[in-house]
Amino acid sequence: MDMPIAAHDIDYAEDLLAEGELDTARMLLEELAAEAGEYADTACIATEARQWFSFANPFERLAYRRVEQDPRELTQVDAPLDRLYAALAYVYVQKRDYELARDALKQAVRWNPMNCAHRLNLAEVYRALGDTREWAALSASVLERATTPQALARAFANLGHFFLSCDKLPAAEGCRRAAIRACADDAAATALASHLDREHPELAELSDADANAAVEGEGLATGANAEIAVCLLMCAADAADEGDRNEATRLTLLARDLVGAPACEALLRLIRESDAELSNERGGE
Repeated sequence: MDMPIAAHDIDYAEDLLAEGELDTARMLLEELAAEAGEYADTACIATEARQWFSFANPFERLAYRRVEQDPRELTQVDAPLDRLYAALAYVYVQKRDYELARDALKQAVRWNPMNCAHRLNLAEVYRALGDTREWAALSASVLERATTPQALARAFANLGHFFLSCDKLPAAEGCRRAAIRACADDAAATALASHLDREHPELAELSDADANAAVEGEGLATGANAEIAVCLLMCAADAADEGDRNEATRLTLLARDLVGAPACEALLRLIRESDAELSNERGGE
């Protein structure tokens, strides 16, 4: 059974959204989603050995494999279904139909679990629906998947506000500092910082060690996931080998911006050493 929709169908719907044609886009997107859903129910049935996704690039596929440790065969569908559902969710949000937006974004995350924008947007929909625990849980899930400082900062800022609402002030302060470390000029991070400075100035006296310990005590990391940076650098090396210097540079800069230049250089050395060891092992066989 062939995929009934194509990328150009979704491109056209996105163009309609960009032009403000919400009602026309909604009709088209709902029709496409119905066709895609029928196709998926028939042709993309998950098993213990196989699952289907609509990753945007090889990096997302590699990162999913390493972060999720999913041993199944990962099959790419022939259309960007996550974009389809994300666009449909956008329409529903504009119409303030948050339950339909939630359901659409859950499908977007299902088809591309590595896209942090889908997760953060779904988190905000849950917040609009009054489910702050799911808002926090989705924000926490971004920490191990974020590829940009902005996504990381927004996730930490969300968690800071959540801990503030739970009266866990040291954890809120730790998230504030993590958000600012990730991206000092991010709007969500600066908003959280301003709020804490105004309402709880005493938290400025908390040591970084205690602030980080409070966040870690909630089962959270205090920075980016090094595995994501490793995946970016591995894909950069592949792009360089294929002669695509622009893509290699883009991916390397993403890794640097995510974890910082010193950590990025250290990871590059580890990757090169690992590649050299593997090459030596193969040569000795």
